[in-house]
Amino acid sequence: MASSRSVVIAALIANGAIAVLKFIGFTLTQSPAMLSETYHSISDTGNQVLLLVGLRYSGKEASRRHPFGYGKAQFFYSFLVSVLLFGIAGWEAAKHGFNAILHPHPPGTGEATLPLIGVSFPGIYVNYAVLLGAIVFEAYALRKAYAGLSKQMQENDWDSLREAFVKTSDVTTLTAFTEDTIAMAGAGLALFGVFLSRQTGNPLFDAVASFLIGLMLMGFAVALAWENKRLLLGESMPTEDERPLREVIRSVGDVEHIDDFRTVYFGPEAAVLTADVSFVPGLETAEIDRRITEIENTIMERQPDIKKVYIEPER
Repeated sequence: MASSRSVVIAALIANGAIAVLKFIGFTLTQSPAMLSETYHSISDTGNQVLLLVGLRYSGKEASRRHPFGYGKAQFFYSFLVSVLLFGIAGWEAAKHGFNAILHPHPPGTGEATLPLIGVSFPGIYVNYAVLLGAIVFEAYALRKAYAGLSKQMQENDWDSLREAFVKTSDVTTLTAFTEDTIAMAGAGLALFGVFLSRQTGNPLFDAVASFLIGLMLMGFAVALAWENKRLLLGESMPTEDERPLREVIRSVGDVEHIDDFRTVYFGPEAAVLTADVSFVPGLETAEIDRRITEIENTIMERQPDIKKVYIEPER
């Protein structure tokens, strides 16, 4: 969790500063792509706040009403990020870009003045500087998020980012990684569109860049919402992770067979396992208790994501 929090805080600081600078660039040039990127960075900043709330809330101790703790809070707040912020920001960016395509206006010619020395220069240079700086900052944040995701990939023997995307239960790191990826892509699209419009005098490039940024945000909003939905609804561990756990139970002495086996995530990298197990006939109750304890300890040693194990002996 500490790793997730550092990833989110790094992104929060970067996105907050970038949002202000992008808005300054927009006011100087009235660039549709810069306005879309302003929406984007504002939403990213809000995202980080919600993710931090989810991290803090999920750290509360288990209680009678929440016997497995509050780990699913991260799933809920990550879902809010995808739907309320990515979706809304994406819609506003796409709508503004679409209107700019239908009703283009010439690139802005505003000027910026350096304080103290009073030197003026075209405002478009502010856009270039802000977008290049955004790419650099987002690259730093993306590197931290990728490091957290790579650690999970190594621990779970996942072969690709796609596999990690559909299997990870650490939705906070996943959301931060996705957000930083599209932030870099969005800044690159905006830079390309602004530059082409400036060089050619055709505002269509800027408007199309704005529209594409909005579509990209909405697309990732849907993908993230889908991934959070599976965990909110109580998804089990992947089959390939369950298989060795079944073998652990079968390998314990006096176990005849497994009658039922279930796993479900109740928080990031935290799952519960329940199983109905038939032992050999005539086994003493004390011996059954020892076998159950052996199973529970071995499973939690073998798979750190399993935090609770409940074995029900069948007669």
